[in-house]
Amino acid sequence: MTVPSESGSTTSRTRVGPWLLMVGAVIMLSGLLFGYDQGVIAGALEGIQKSFNTSNTMTEIITSWVTLGALFGALVAGVLADRIGRKITIMLAAGLFTLGALLESLAPGTSVLVIGRLVVGFGVGVASVAAPLYAAEQAPSHLRGRFVSTYQLAITMGIFIAYLVDQALTNGSSWRLMLGVSAVPAVLLLIVIVPMPDTPRWLIKVNRRGDAEKALLKIQPDVDPKLELDDIETSARAEDENRATWSEVFSKSLRKPLMVGVGLAVFQQITGINAIIYYADKIFAQAGFSTPADQASATTWAIGGVNVLATFIAVAYVDRFGRRPLLFVGLVGMSVSLTTVGIAFKFMGDADTSGAGTGGPTTAGIVTLVALVVFIASFAFSLGPVVWTVINEIFPSRVRGRAVAIATAANWGAAWLVSQFFLTLIDSIGTSTTFWLFAAFAVVAYVWIWKKVPETKGRTLEEIELLWDAADPVQAQRDSGTL
Repeated sequence: MTVPSESGSTTSRTRVGPWLLMVGAVIMLSGLLFGYDQGVIAGALEGIQKSFNTSNTMTEIITSWVTLGALFGALVAGVLADRIGRKITIMLAAGLFTLGALLESLAPGTSVLVIGRLVVGFGVGVASVAAPLYAAEQAPSHLRGRFVSTYQLAITMGIFIAYLVDQALTNGSSWRLMLGVSAVPAVLLLIVIVPMPDTPRWLIKVNRRGDAEKALLKIQPDVDPKLELDDIETSARAEDENRATWSEVFSKSLRKPLMVGVGLAVFQQITGINAIIYYADKIFAQAGFSTPADQASATTWAIGGVNVLATFIAVAYVDRFGRRPLLFVGLVGMSVSLTTVGIAFKFMGDADTSGAGTGGPTTAGIVTLVALVVFIASFAFSLGPVVWTVINEIFPSRVRGRAVAIATAANWGAAWLVSQFFLTLIDSIGTSTTFWLFAAFAVVAYVWIWKKVPETKGRTLEEIELLWDAADPVQAQRDSGTL
């Protein structure tokens, strides 16, 4: 998600007090509500289809329009955060999410349900920008990376919790409760954020230095407020003076990093992650997990649990092994596992999406389960978190906010396309071919990253900016022996 460049130069170690812990709670709850909404639909779809007798197209709309709402929410979130503040924007996101969850759970028909999904998605999109921004500006510099990376981890935990709820409520008539429970993290987020101050950086930007000093001392009581606020004021002034126009973002000089950022954002989605997260129960139904309880159990542990655990690998090793090695290893695992899933479904005869098996999971079904575990693990330590790390490193500071917003919008757009047309693809070309198509995209992503994405590990933002001066940044790194 969008992570602003660092501001302020304090290097003192700030003790972790209760207000700083509450900043962590804001970022955790924001990620949890995002992840819960992503995961819960997998268990709710069967009940929704039974209640409203939905077609595959309507099922796709109900599933995917949350990403459409998130796309528009992410696009306006930056403007909202600048105009009304980071805190109020997060409160707005939590309120929208609560309203959307209520609309979903009380929907008398598919029209209201789709509106609820859009409202929830808009709240998710706003929070996906505002919450990391709030954490990045509130956390002391030596904890900033950890606080912001917690957001990605919280998303995977939210997905896992959603699958646990789905497993506990496998009765088809419980889908309203599954969706309604998603209001809980949103309400908790409101409770936590209300007593919190806005960020000193935003308060300085709106000429409220007195309030900025109070906010700074509340979160970081050990810092020298005058020095810290002077640094923030200088940084904010320089940023305003050097703010890029949209034409500069799309200029020839920034074409290479913009293509890398957008390319990574799109490949993250078209390799199939959201299709598997959203439609996991349906996939396992085809694989022979015949009862809703079996499907929910497989989804919970094979997708949700593995997703959380493997994310720790990226958090632990992204600065040790580098970005490219993790991406390459992950893409190999993803392409092999997706190919295996396609082969397994070919052996199962490309069962249609509407029916589950009756005799329990076959050998091919077990192979599918294992292959999807490998896929989720491979994604969770590579394309999941590493893509956002790279996207937030490669742009010059003067254009970073707008450039990252473009990459984020491309990511949401690709996510919507995949989730909107996944079932249609299965109906049109078969389950096996659909997974082979995702595998092919993973192979293309590997080749493209090999040729186009330089290694950013251990380089300052200024050094990364200089990479784009070369005609071929990756080849320049090879020639210099740094790759």
